[in-house]
Amino acid sequence: MTDSNNLSDDALIELAQEVIKREAEAVASLSPQFDRSFVKAAQALLACEGHVLVAGAGTSHAVAYRLAHLLSCCGTPALFIHPGDAQHGGGGAVTNKDVLLVISKGGETSEINHLAKIARQRGAKVIALTENPASTLGQLSDIVVRVQAPPDVDPYGMIATGSSLVNAAWGDALCVVLLQARGYTKEEFGQTHPGGAVGKKLSEQGILRS
Repeated sequence: MTDSNNLSDDALIELAQEVIKREAEAVASLSPQFDRSFVKAAQALLACEGHVLVAGAGTSHAVAYRLAHLLSCCGTPALFIHPGDAQHGGGGAVTNKDVLLVISKGGETSEINHLAKIARQRGAKVIALTENPASTLGQLSDIVVRVQAPPDVDPYGMIATGSSLVNAAWGDALCVVLLQARGYTKEEFGQTHPGGAVGKKLSEQGILRS
């Protein structure tokens, strides 16, 4: 079966393989980008006395939601906060004990920047994950982490396929670093994940007890 551009089956497979190779190289390019800004971000989250609030818009919304969940799984209490809803009362959830971690490639998304302003006004610390430290978001943030994906990893340089994976991988590294730094154990994890196949596996290992 071929698509409307009459690509052969082999051509479709080859194209898919090229995408995976390009995205894998993009994620690998993240490794040398870790610097003191990552350390500062990790330290801020370790010191957070409230919740880590994670936000993003568009594709970054999905990355932020995933990161909030994984942070909680790894022992750092986190919640996703919707940047649009924050302008309609949701920003009242932010306290001076919280850290707001926002993901924005260009740093000029209006609803993200409005949320950053609300967080600053309420005394929360703001961390930006962006390609553009000089952006409005960068100027509003206490800590700016620059993460840059190769320009050719996204279709048209705009559809955030590979670049979203790079941001997600940065978040994965953060989660594992915090897990190790906290000494968060499998037993502690089991307390918050009793359901599904993971819960069953933990029960079989004697970590969860009825």
